[in-house]
Amino acid sequence: MEFSYEVIAILFAVAALAGFIDAIAGGGGLLTVPALLSVGLPPAQALATNKLQSSFGSFSASLYFVRNGLVNLKTMRLAIACTFVGSAIGAELVQFIDAGVLTSIIPLLLLGISMYFLFAPQAGVGGGEAKLSETAFAFSVGFGIGFYDGFFGPGTGSLFTICFVAIAQLNMIEATARTKVLNFTSNIAALLFFIMAGLPVWEIGLTMAVGGFIGARFGAKVAITKGRKLIRPMVVIISMIMAIKLLWEQNPQWFQ
Repeated sequence: MEFSYEVIAILFAVAALAGFIDAIAGGGGLLTVPALLSVGLPPAQALATNKLQSSFGSFSASLYFVRNGLVNLKTMRLAIACTFVGSAIGAELVQFIDAGVLTSIIPLLLLGISMYFLFAPQAGVGGGEAKLSETAFAFSVGFGIGFYDGFFGPGTGSLFTICFVAIAQLNMIEATARTKVLNFTSNIAALLFFIMAGLPVWEIGLTMAVGGFIGARFGAKVAITKGRKLIRPMVVIISMIMAIKLLWEQNPQWFQ
């Protein structure tokens, strides 16, 4: 497929905006996947190309958070490993298992996440005692959500964030920073399978990757400077939008 310079420029701009949003609250795929589909990419190639470009965005945000001391990669080694393995298994099994059950459950989970942050005034303040050890968290949350991201994907960032806040008792900035590290891990694991299948459109994916990298860097900076006052409402809004989008796709008659 050949693309005009105008189309490539638009996709670059969309990826930059998506990277900015994704670094703060997740949900950048709400912009990039429809954009890729709109230029004529088949669904499988659109998803693979999106994983390619989003990996650069999540890497950019992760790097910024690490350099600013919000993430200690040594303490996250087990969670990173479990997330990678979970995502790889999910990306493999999605070829053989129907994801229909997840499509029904995830919108409800996303609505629940948005309600939690909306009505729990102390959510994201941090400082409480963790409800799971780091090892238990890695094997349950890291592996479980990593598997989900490789298998299905929408709302992965929101799921990681709610677990870091509600289970690990981190504040919103710390939760967002760790979320991006594990998001990057699961993206890379799933992307490897897409590359082996020859699905990514490299010209588009790498162009969008530059935009996503730049946008994510600015998003991570804003997340640190604005903190909980910005991240919390954005998580609520993005989670609600993703839930409504999924419900719309599953039950279009509800919205007629």
